[in-house]
Amino acid sequence: MIATDLRPEPEALLAEAGREGRGRLKIFLGAAPGVGKTYAMLEAARRRAAEGVDVVAAVVETHGRAETEALLQGLELLPKRAQFYRDRILHEMDLDALLERRPALALIDELAHSNIPGSRHEKRWQDVEEVLAAGIDVLTTLNVQHLETLNDRVARISGVRVRETVPDAVLERADEVELIDLPTEELIERLRAGKVYVQDQIARAVQNFFSKGNLTALREMAMRAAADRVDAQLQEHMRANAIGGPWPAQERILVALTESPVARTLVRTAKRMADRARVEWVAVTVAPADAEAVSDADRDAVAQALRLAERLGAEVATLQAAGPVAAEILDYARRRNVSRILLGRARPRPWWRRFWREDVARAVAEDGRDFEVTVVSEPQREAAPPPPRRWPRERDPRAYGKATLTVAATGLIAFAADWVFPVPSLALIFMTGVIGVAVRQGLWPSLYASCLSFLTYNFFFTHPRSTFFVIQQDHILTLVLFLIASMLTGNLAARLRERALAQREIALRTNLLYDFARQVAGATSSAEVLRAAASHVRAALSCETVLLRPGPAGRPAIEAAEPPRDVLDLRDASAADYAWRRGEEAGRGSGTLPASAWLFLPVGRGDRRLAVLGVAFPDGRPLAPADRRLLDAMTDQLGVALERIELQGDLEQALVASEAERLRAALLSSVSHDLRTPLVSIIGAASTLADPALVLPADSRAAMAETIRDEGERLDRYIQNLLDMTRLGHGALVPKRLAVDLREIAGSARHRLRGALRGHQVSVEVPEGLPPVLADPLLIEQVVMNLLDNAAKYAPEGSAITVSGGIRGIEAELAVSDTGPGIPPEARARVFDMFYRVGEGDGQRAGTGLGLAIARGIVEAHGGRIAALPAQADGSGTRIALTLPLANPEAPA
Repeated sequence: MIATDLRPEPEALLAEAGREGRGRLKIFLGAAPGVGKTYAMLEAARRRAAEGVDVVAAVVETHGRAETEALLQGLELLPKRAQFYRDRILHEMDLDALLERRPALALIDELAHSNIPGSRHEKRWQDVEEVLAAGIDVLTTLNVQHLETLNDRVARISGVRVRETVPDAVLERADEVELIDLPTEELIERLRAGKVYVQDQIARAVQNFFSKGNLTALREMAMRAAADRVDAQLQEHMRANAIGGPWPAQERILVALTESPVARTLVRTAKRMADRARVEWVAVTVAPADAEAVSDADRDAVAQALRLAERLGAEVATLQAAGPVAAEILDYARRRNVSRILLGRARPRPWWRRFWREDVARAVAEDGRDFEVTVVSEPQREAAPPPPRRWPRERDPRAYGKATLTVAATGLIAFAADWVFPVPSLALIFMTGVIGVAVRQGLWPSLYASCLSFLTYNFFFTHPRSTFFVIQQDHILTLVLFLIASMLTGNLAARLRERALAQREIALRTNLLYDFARQVAGATSSAEVLRAAASHVRAALSCETVLLRPGPAGRPAIEAAEPPRDVLDLRDASAADYAWRRGEEAGRGSGTLPASAWLFLPVGRGDRRLAVLGVAFPDGRPLAPADRRLLDAMTDQLGVALERIELQGDLEQALVASEAERLRAALLSSVSHDLRTPLVSIIGAASTLADPALVLPADSRAAMAETIRDEGERLDRYIQNLLDMTRLGHGALVPKRLAVDLREIAGSARHRLRGALRGHQVSVEVPEGLPPVLADPLLIEQVVMNLLDNAAKYAPEGSAITVSGGIRGIEAELAVSDTGPGIPPEARARVFDMFYRVGEGDGQRAGTGLGLAIARGIVEAHGGRIAALPAQADGSGTRIALTLPLANPEAPA
């Protein structure tokens, strides 16, 4: 008998622990409106209220049905929240009021309802999730046509596309699902009696959605959805409580693919059985601990059958056996609560092969008495040629040479011990050598060592010596037992070695997957991800690897390869193109273009294809199930990494587009004011001067001419700022560095800006002996003009503006100070951003918000710094100081 270790599964225990502190959800599931879901929910609520449970009806839609409204009597109703939408006042469930009221049980009708735009959540099921997270139990209702995965099927059956859907995960997470069913004829009678819809909608409903055929199909879908949820709950309970299956509450078929000659027949048979019984089916293959027991051809045939099962709609799984294959199959069947197991058995084996190899079908049939086991035999073939002889994998002559040397060494030790120990005890020395060969070299060399040890022991140590004849009867028994024991211990040691090697391989692959995941997670570009994938797949499978993405012509082109290569031949390129266009595997080992030497797999998630991964084995060996499992895992991780890179790029583009839109809006706002204002002044003054009917005094004409000049200069400065900002953004602003006197620069800037500074007292306090700086005089003058213009805008009329200078180490400082209210501390760093204008403190003034941004760009292009500081100790006033490198830092100040 096969012993089964039944312990609670950690995942099931974690799921149970995750439900602690969370409310319980019960869904009343129906096939269509009018079956009585809300009525059943209210009846359950009244029973709970009678038991003393605090029940609140958060939202219940009675649709004017008198019997439903009667059940609401005596239950606390939560007032709805009024919300104005599209010139109407609508009412929704008040989620905040419900959370504040915090009852033990809440009634929330119509789970698929869409909330009014502007609500906290888009859908009511999201409100329910928040209520459950607060620890409040919920009763709710749902029609089966609102389930996301059934939406398309309902549309095909009824011709009606349901817009409000609920993710299937909500139903799967429900603690209880109660099916509310009503016979089709009775539901139609309720509809005609006006108990479902108002009178003018009845005829159209009966002819369309509520036809007898539609309702029958919906009833079946509702029953199956409820049955699937109950079955899932049963499996969760069995896993969490370590209950050994099966509990045949619902039929489920498991097809175990272990024998390659009948694997495809098994898959087709299981598909027919599942279709007839209309049940789900699972296809599994088990990688034995002794990997050498399965030939490459058999492994490839089983892998192809597994892919066939997946194409036919089965759930597929690949298991790794740590012990007997039959035990692994039965353990998996119990975990999945399977009712029927389907296996295959090939042609009868010779007795000696049955002795050494496990008969999986026989073991499952004997130990799986709780299951209905069906064994499909390989059909007889006439004049079938004998199968090709398969030699053991240990073909290296050195393994047998080492076995021979080991036997010779144990023989020498036995010769030395022959003077001390009796002859039967010497057999243990040879057995030790056999075990050593089994552990180091494998099964077949250990069997060879067993036979050679037997002959050596017989020839040299049994009487008469130096012959193979045995006279004494006790020696005959010793020799027979020695041969049997050495072969058995060698076989056992070899199998232990294979299991250790299998576990080591699993650990290596796990580490490889971890390293691959870590490397692609840190990649910042698609090229890095593809290079990492190519190198890791090659290291994991010892194969050639290519990764392709669409080129300029739309056909896949190589972007990464190990070893490096640029092109594929025509046949392989066609397979890669098919995998990209169709999103299906193609090439060697698949059903499409199998003549290709490469197997190509699409990389992506859902319908979104991101790349194509190709692998080719130089020796032409097929892809083993364990290798395929590893390749699929790496393909999935590659798809996630590429999608992350693409989403990151999309996010960056969205941020750039958002920033560009913000700058565009700010520029348009600035242009609308800062171009229009001086133009209006210029046009008004020029029109007045040009009017022949007006006779103006000379001083008035001079004032208007000066206005035209000032506004023209203001307009010129604005356009110059825009041009400078454009040049800075494109990196085209290159300073022409000369030795510049900052005192002259400050005086020239004050003179050029005299119109804008007319209402202020401007003083230049730059020492005459200040050493020159290395800068572009025109650009630095533009900076000082921008600083003075900014001070004139924000300083009070008639106040003082000071330009000061000094030495700070090997740099010169120039500062413009005013006596205004100052800049708030949190805005001092932002005043140098494009289009930023202070909205408080100094108060927002007219302007583009470009002057200080241009000043910072010019100063930083000179290798200097600029900062905004308060001018006074109390924080009032503004002092904008810039520093520039001295032309001759070693000269005395």
